Amino acid sequence: NPETAVKVVNDPFMDFKYKVYMMQYDSAHLRFSGTRAAKEAGGNEFLFVNGAEIQIFHERDPASNPWGAAGAGYICESTGV
Repeated sequence: NPETAVKVVNDPFMDFKYKVYMMQYDSAHLRFSGTRAAKEAGGNEFLFVNGAEIQIFHERDPASNPWGAAGAGYICESTGV
């Protein structure tokens, strides 16, 4: 849906650099054929997937994340924590 965009991913368990690596090389889900890039700025982490910016959080308590400030309007919390 062109009106829907992923703005944030909260993963309290996986290191950011490993997440970027797995995005390219994860053989369980096949290799990602799109574009991806990573950026760390001002203590924040961003993953760019096909040009779309996604901020990465690492909070065990999802209520601690600044969802709205990151541009999220709706939240699907599915970390299982």
